Formats: sequence, structure tokens, C-alpha cells
Amino acid sequence: MKKLALHWQILLGMVVGVLFALLMTRFDWGADFIGDWIKPFGTIFINALKLIAIPLILAALIKGITDLKDISSLSKMGFRTIMIYVVTTVLAVSIGLIVVNVVKPGESINEDTRTELVEAYGGDAEMKKQASDMQKDAGPLQALIDLVPDNIFKSASSNGNMLQVIFFAVFFGVGLILIPEEKSKTVKDFFDGVNEVILKMVDLIMLAAPYGVFALLAALVVEAPSPDLFAALGMYALSVVGGLLIMIGVYLLMVWIFTKRNPRAFLNGIAPAQLLAFSTSSSAATLPVTMERVTEHLGVEEEVASFVLPIGATINMDGTSLYQAVAAVFIAQAFGIDLSFGTQLGIIATATLASIGSAAVPGAGMVMLVGVLAYAGIPEAGLALIFAVDRPLDMCRTVVNVTGDATVSMMVAKSQNKLGDPKVKDWDDNYHPEQA
Repeated sequence: MKKLALHWQILLGMVVGVLFALLMTRFDWGADFIGDWIKPFGTIFINALKLIAIPLILAALIKGITDLKDISSLSKMGFRTIMIYVVTTVLAVSIGLIVVNVVKPGESINEDTRTELVEAYGGDAEMKKQASDMQKDAGPLQALIDLVPDNIFKSASSNGNMLQVIFFAVFFGVGLILIPEEKSKTVKDFFDGVNEVILKMVDLIMLAAPYGVFALLAALVVEAPSPDLFAALGMYALSVVGGLLIMIGVYLLMVWIFTKRNPRAFLNGIAPAQLLAFSTSSSAATLPVTMERVTEHLGVEEEVASFVLPIGATINMDGTSLYQAVAAVFIAQAFGIDLSFGTQLGIIATATLASIGSAAVPGAGMVMLVGVLAYAGIPEAGLALIFAVDRPLDMCRTVVNVTGDATVSMMVAKSQNKLGDPKVKDWDDNYHPEQA
């Protein structure tokens, strides 16, 4: 019998968890049984995700930056590539924040359910609110002060200091690039190896995801059984998908404005890579197909594609960063936490930088979300609210990640005069490149 794919296992775990909890609520002892014997496995699963958040960011971010060693010989292309990637990521996070603040999916939860959530999942919610209030009263440059750690080991001891860890990783990676390669090679090889180990740990943790989701959903149903919670979860999913569709529209607009190419032709060319990204939830696994489609069907010269796309698969996670912004604000809304404008600006910075270190594998975005929640003072236990629908949303946001990589490769190629006619023309019949 063929083994079910992981995403189907997770969805099955979600459904079984809900049904099991509904069955157990018919017994007087059912809720206590789930709380004592089922919920702990969900807590262990969340703790495992939190456990590897800082090591994953450190290793992946340092590796991603040091992989830019060719930037010395391709400085102009490298600078443009990184700047465009950063701009599109900031734009994606901003779109996510706008959508979630307009739709406000978490506010559809009534006060009774919110109280149950805080009691069940947010024991430290009040402490988080006080920390948020202190942040509001701080000086205008306090965020800049908080960015630079005075002790990296102290910062790395808490997920709440994620932005400081990211700062150190970026600083460390830049330092590695600037020293001679023969001296940096040992250190780079070490972090490359650490990154591989951490990614394997992510794989192992994700194997337990169906059971973790089962436990989380079962506990969620018995502790906060109000149907409005699930309605809010549906609105959250629609908010993420809506934001991702808007981002796809932004890419098409960028292709049309900056490369003078037909957006429909762009979609025709990149569609197979998008479908593979949707099915695998992995930008890295999709990379060979993305490169083939971009070079053969979109006209990007191989010299540009081989430089821009691997970097994009490592540091350009627009869909992931958009999702992190929506998820963070949704969880805050669900717990009744009011995020200040300054805190939401901090979310833009944290999600942007975290996306640079986000591994191009399924499930890594959820790990990075831990850092965003910790920065904003949002109870990390709120992950239980969104993990049930994370896998299908992961499939959708990977499509955006891959589409963003292809868009930037075309823009960089155009700026370098290395965007020609596609070798395989699946263009719109009414479109003629020579007339662009």
C-alpha cells in the first residue's frame, strides 16, 4: 500500500483530532483525558519547533549570506538582486499586515472564547501585554538599541531575542565574506554542515506533525469548543490566500512594467514550476524546474539564472514572510492583544530578516514564525490555532516564493541586458517580443 504524502497525513491528523475530541466531549471524563494524555504530545511538538528556531536561523542565515561569495565578481548583479529581493519581501509583509488589519479574522472570536483561549494557551498573555506596553513607552530609538545584543549567548538563550540573533548572524556572515576564502572555508563548511543537520532535524520533527496536529486540535476543541473559533480560522486562511493572490498580481505588474513582457506569457512560462512548488512545498526541490523554465521559456540567460535563482531559493521567501505577518497579527487578535504601529513595523523587519534564514523546505516557515511571535510579545502557544491549516497554506505560499524568484530573475536580467527571447516559445500568440 502506497504511503500517504505528509500533507495528507497532517490533514488526516487534523480531522481525526477534531472528531476524536468531539467524541470524547460526550463523556464526563473526556476533557480531562485529553488534557492529561493527549495535549502533552502537542506541547512537545510545539516545544520541538521552538527548540530548533534559533539554531535554524543562525545556520541558514550565515550559510545564505556566505553563499553570496560570488558577489565580489558580480557586485552589480549581486547588489541589484539582493535589493530587489529585500524590497519584494518588505512589500509582501506589508501586504499581509494590511490584509489582516482590514479583514481582522481574529476579532470575529467572541469574548468568552477569547477568555478560554487565554486561560488554555496564553498563561503568560498578561505578561506579554505588559512588555508590549513598556515597548510603547520607550524612546523612538529603543528598537535600534534592542537590535544590537551585548551578549550573543544571552540573546540566543531566548526566542524572544530573535531579532538580535538575526543581527549577529548577518554581521557574522558579512565578516566571513570579507576575509580571505582560505581562512573562512573551515568556518563556512562548519555552518554548512550545521545547516544540513538542522534541516534533517526539521524533517524528523515534521514526521511527527500528524500526531502533533492531532493532539493540538483535540485539545483545542475540548478547551475552546466555540464554533466561532473555527470560523475565524477559515477567515485567517482566506486572509493568507487573499494576500498571496495580491502578491502574485504585484509580480505580474512588475514583470509588465520593468521587463515589458506579457504577464500572461510569464504565467505560461513559469506555471509548471508553480505546480511543482504547490505539490512539494519546497522552493529548493523546485529549483531545477524553475531554472529550466526561466532560461528556456522566459528568456533569462543562464549566467543570470544560475546566480539569482539559487540565492532566491535561500533568501527570498515572500510568501512565507507574508504568511508570518498575517499569522502573527491573527494570533494577537485571537488573544485580544493590541499590537502598536511600532510593533507591526518591527514585525516587518523581523519577518523580512527571518525569511532570509528560512530554509527552502516544508514546515520551516512555521519554525521561523516562532521568532516573529516572540519578538512581538504574542503567546507562542497560539501556533496551535493555525497549525491545522498550515500545510495547505504552505503549499500556496511556496508558489509565491517560486514566482517571486522568477520575477526577480527577469528584472535583473533586463537590467543587465541579458533578457532575450525564450528558446521554447509558449507565449501568447498575439504577443510579439520585438514590439515590446
